[in-house]
Order: sequence, then C-alpha cells, then structure tokens
Amino acid sequence: MNALSFAAPLRARLPALLPPALQLLLARVGIAAVFFLSGRTKVQGWLTIKPFTYELFRTEYALPLIPAELAAPMAAYAEHLFPLLLVLGLCTRVSALALLGMTAVIELFVYPGAWPTHLLWTAVLLPLIAQGGGAWSLDRLLFK
Repeated sequence: MNALSFAAPLRARLPALLPPALQLLLARVGIAAVFFLSGRTKVQGWLTIKPFTYELFRTEYALPLIPAELAAPMAAYAEHLFPLLLVLGLCTRVSALALLGMTAVIELFVYPGAWPTHLLWTAVLLPLIAQGGGAWSLDRLLFK
C-alpha cells in the first residue's frame, strides 16, 4: 500500500471535516483577535484612549495628512468595532474591507518591513471580503 492510496480516504473526508462555514468562522475569529488585541493596547478601561497612544501616533506611526489626535481614536475604535462585527459575522464584507484598508495603511506608512505579516492578514481578509461570513454568521441569518 503506497502513501497515496493510504491518503485517499482522508482526502475524501476532508470537505466534510473542514466545511466552508468552519473555515470562514476561523478566519473571522482569528483575524479579529489580531486587530482587537492591538486595539486593547491603545486604550485603558473600556475605551479611553491612553495618552501614550497619541504620542505613538505623533512619532512612530506619524501618518501623512491625518493628525495624531484624529488617527489615534479612529484606529483604536476601528480595532474594537470591526473585529467585534467579524466575530458575530455581521457586516462581514465591510468589516474585512475596513481592516484590509488599515492593513494597507500600516504596510505603506508605518511598518513596510512587516510585509510578510501584512500579506498573511490580507490572505485571511480576502476570502471574507469575497465570500462574506459564511453559513455560521449573522449576515446569513439576517440577510438570506
């Protein structure tokens, strides 16, 4: 018995073991965790922006055209709202698109050397944009 014939039964069962709904749920929760945890570093308590966050946006992040006083809360709130929506599977495409936009800004203006990480985030976000939240999402439940 060779390796290919041994793997054939497993290969036949994989679609049932890994349905698209599970794949999209894992993508939603996984990428949501990355952004949500980043957002938590920018706030204290529930959603109060830390003074250090403003300083970070003035110095290390220093986005063109957007002052730190605007960019810091926008990023912090977006990193809380969109991940929450992704976990719920509500407005999945819009939320994933917003996080992809954040990823592009981070890649272009903040950490261009971190492209492998940003490419991975993009690879997770693109199926969510293309396919939505999947069968196990509020999008599917509410907007059949």
